[in-house]
Amino acid sequence: MLYDLLVPLADEHTFFNVFRYITFRGAYATVTALFLSFVLGPWVIRKLTTLGAGQMIRREGPEAHYSKAGTPTMGGVLIILATVIPTLLWADLSEPFIQIVLVATLWMGGLGFLDDYLKVVKRQSKGLIAAQKIIGQVLFGVLLGAWLYVQPLHGEYTNLTSVPFFKNRYVDFGWLYVPFIIVVVTASTNAVNLTDGLDGLAIGLAAIAAAAFGAFAYIIGRADWSQYLQIPYLAGSGELTIYCLALLGAALGFLWFNAHPAQVFMGDTGSLALGGAFGTLAILLKMEFALVLVFGVFVLETLSVILQVASFKLRGKRIFKMSPLHHHFELSGWEEEKIVMRFYILGILFALLAASTLKLR
Repeated sequence: MLYDLLVPLADEHTFFNVFRYITFRGAYATVTALFLSFVLGPWVIRKLTTLGAGQMIRREGPEAHYSKAGTPTMGGVLIILATVIPTLLWADLSEPFIQIVLVATLWMGGLGFLDDYLKVVKRQSKGLIAAQKIIGQVLFGVLLGAWLYVQPLHGEYTNLTSVPFFKNRYVDFGWLYVPFIIVVVTASTNAVNLTDGLDGLAIGLAAIAAAAFGAFAYIIGRADWSQYLQIPYLAGSGELTIYCLALLGAALGFLWFNAHPAQVFMGDTGSLALGGAFGTLAILLKMEFALVLVFGVFVLETLSVILQVASFKLRGKRIFKMSPLHHHFELSGWEEEKIVMRFYILGILFALLAASTLKLR
């Protein structure tokens, strides 16, 4: 909005040229998101409390979590507001990259909101059943694939995916690219959902991932930098930097209230919105495989669940004391804050590993 209003004024007043720069608008998107989080956070928490949107704790979970029962959930509403509003203010809304990632955030956030609302407000213990959530995620993947097919944003790279650590190496999915998109979006969405189990864990890791994707978007959207690094140049993708930095600010702002002991939980509203957004960002930046590296901790959490279920069904034995992985360490005697901090460190290391592929490949 501000971009469309103020950039035309640059022809008469050179000061307004500053609004052309992604770095300037990205910085202010971050600040705006933080400001909105701090201002709206207490109000959102009060509203959720009044609504009776308290977290229900599974009795089969760790006993240390029983005291968290009743903590307001559905706080993902705050994350969405603090991400979408700054993006609307500071990004070039005519850019399809921005339009798509905003739709992804709202679509997945809406799906999660419906699930949370049924569970914590309507007191339907299961909310949306797993099949209904998967259908919602798959449907978005189909629509995204159709969108990119009808209005391709990537030119010759439309059906290609870059391979980390290798220069000018791509996988051509051809007509299988749409199913691949569905897998990426669904997997990333559920990975964040599974990781959201400790105070500050998922949102802190999301902040790290947002910073990483913000850097990737800026580099891939610049012809000079992408040419130097010998990676695909995607005109217009630099605007995604604005979204990523807004998401970074929103994540840090939410962490203020979600750090241990949490005043609010993001719920499926937040976890599905974040997962869908990151999957979409990876698709738009042609970094679907690199997402596995950026999402290293999320991937480990997901794998722990898959291995646990498979082992129990095939062998009748569990590999971990409890899955996802963070619960295993909880039951091993690690304090919640220590687990979260160590997972942050791993998240940073994975993000740096992903960043290194831009130069190495």
